[in-house]
Amino acid sequence: MSEAHTRPFQSVGRDLIGGIVVFLVAIPLCLGIALASGAPLMSGLLTGIVGGVVVGLLSGSHVSVSGPAAGLAAIVLAQIEGLGGFQPFLLAVALAGFMQVAFGVFRGGALANFFPNSVIRGLLAAIGVLLILKQLPHLVGHDTDPVGEMAYEQADGDNTFTAIETAMDSFLPGAALVGFVCFAVLVIWPKTPLSRSLFPAPLAAVFLGVAINELLAATGSAWVITSTHLVAVPVVGVDGVTWSDVLVMPEFARIGDPAIWLAALTIAIVASLETLLNLDATDRLDPQKRHSPPNRELVAQGVGNTVSGMIGGLPMTSVIVRSSVNAQSGASTRLSAITHGLLLLGSIALLPDLLNRIPLASLAAILIVTGFKLASPQIFRSLWTQGTSQFIPFVVTILAIVYTDLLVGVIIGLVTSFVFVLRRNVRGGVRVQVEEDGGAVLHRVKLGAEVSFLNKARLLNTLDSFGDGDQIVIDATMCDDIDPDVLGTINDYVSERAPKRGVDAQLLGLKSSYPMRDA
Repeated sequence: MSEAHTRPFQSVGRDLIGGIVVFLVAIPLCLGIALASGAPLMSGLLTGIVGGVVVGLLSGSHVSVSGPAAGLAAIVLAQIEGLGGFQPFLLAVALAGFMQVAFGVFRGGALANFFPNSVIRGLLAAIGVLLILKQLPHLVGHDTDPVGEMAYEQADGDNTFTAIETAMDSFLPGAALVGFVCFAVLVIWPKTPLSRSLFPAPLAAVFLGVAINELLAATGSAWVITSTHLVAVPVVGVDGVTWSDVLVMPEFARIGDPAIWLAALTIAIVASLETLLNLDATDRLDPQKRHSPPNRELVAQGVGNTVSGMIGGLPMTSVIVRSSVNAQSGASTRLSAITHGLLLLGSIALLPDLLNRIPLASLAAILIVTGFKLASPQIFRSLWTQGTSQFIPFVVTILAIVYTDLLVGVIIGLVTSFVFVLRRNVRGGVRVQVEEDGGAVLHRVKLGAEVSFLNKARLLNTLDSFGDGDQIVIDATMCDDIDPDVLGTINDYVSERAPKRGVDAQLLGLKSSYPMRDA
């Protein structure tokens, strides 16, 4: 077979295997986020199915995977309680989807262009740190926190760090054995010839985890992992779950309720912001560095949320965790996301008993390794070499996300980045150059291309620093636009304040008036 024919075959193979790996990781995440949101467990799986199949077909992103978002869990919980039930909430989700479609049609995705690089890289690194911290308890069988929960404060009174301390005192030997063996496989696998095969290390780790626990059960070992620390897909007809419990319709009678529309708007705005953030971050994980159209993504997410709300699912976004696993599994097209959605659909109907044999510890090992790749020391070194204006917002974003949640942390990171942008603009509009001419010292105050009101304070401080006998030139030859307020300040200084202070001030290249920047 020629190389041209081999490459497409390998691409499809890696996409299918990537879809399988993402599917295995997505199961406990879907269930965990549903549990943390106070919603039926099946709603998490339905959201994953729609996110994989519907959004996967419509999205323009090649490696992004959508599903229920941990960042929305607190909002979902509050809205279900505030609206008086799950069915009114579903109506809000469906309406939020229509709003997202409108955002995309009217090119609201342009907002993604305003996210600083340092904040996006901080988001990725923060998710990596959170994966490590959040999954360590699950690695050793301490599972009081839902797998998909990413907030700092936990429902049981613990937080991200105290949960690790508790886990060290109450771990299960069987789960710890599976977790550390799977972790070792994932670390060693890339250094062996097996790394060149299509069979991925995460899939090998899952199979090995199941085999170890089955062996423990067969030998009657006290270390056997019980159902509380295994994947728990609800089994229709066995766990008291019927198909009518799986597919739930919205309460359309409340379509005119203002509270429903307010909830829909809240979900639409938050889900859109999180999607745009995650989409930008996911593009950085794509080995081929392709750009995903944000407006198309908003439309795809909107359609997905409308479908999800109509059948009993949760609101969805593009999700970094699943997208990271997808990219690191070698997937390169949307086929992997669609495959993962179809497998989630099959898991409800055909494979629940088999999937419920998978130890959560083996899946935790996969997520921890993913976390190390997202928060590698090389990323910190790279941002450090770019200076404090990049490194500080990067670190602040990480700490803020770890100690709060994704959206609050990103907002804090954006504010920090804006402070540095503001500082750079304030300083960049005015600078002083000292020149000597025949023994005389001339201070040249050079104005930048644009001088806004932000530069007024620095300009005043600079001019006030000159005194008796100083010769200055206010040089505006490079200036294209000056704020009228600043222009008035310059004219006032040259005509009145400079003579009173004994300063010989001259103007160079200054026009009598400038067009406003928005003219």
